[in-house]
Amino acid sequence: MRFTDDRYAGERQQFDLAVRLIAHQARTHIIAALTGFSQDRIRKLYGTYFRRPDGSTIRRQRGKSPTNVAFFVRNASVQAEASTLVYLFGLYGILKITDRLDPLPRRDCSDLVFGELLCRAYETYTALYPRTAISFERSWNLYRAITSRKDALLADCLHCGNIYVQDALALDRAECPPCRLSRTRGAATHL
Repeated sequence: MRFTDDRYAGERQQFDLAVRLIAHQARTHIIAALTGFSQDRIRKLYGTYFRRPDGSTIRRQRGKSPTNVAFFVRNASVQAEASTLVYLFGLYGILKITDRLDPLPRRDCSDLVFGELLCRAYETYTALYPRTAISFERSWNLYRAITSRKDALLADCLHCGNIYVQDALALDRAECPPCRLSRTRGAATHL
């Protein structure tokens, strides 16, 4: 009996995704939801593969996941990163953006496939932004806020037509982050 046999392929995918999520510092409840592993098994994986004798470890996030949507629109830079992340969610097929800018979650895949696609989207984001403002936990929150809870929405810029992430309960200036930044820089040069 070898671990590489086909009958172990599903468990191998669960294991690989769990390790990947731990490396992204995902909370235990998210890893359990996406892999189907018990919380106890996830803690054992963390203890076995991520604690080192020299004391250096991947930091485990504890407590509830962040749910504040205002984080994503607190400034133009973070808002641009959040918008990029939503584009990546669409690119990797974990959400579909309709003509009316309504983001719809993907429902035709397993939690395991969804988790892998979410990791790919986040890893692409971290490659684009080496000093990221949005953690994996916050990207999970952004996905849920824009698809399930509808706390965040997509809007289009009146100046250039770009689509960007906006807090559903905040006043919207109908201005994307690049236009906001250029307007702010332009005002600063006139001083």
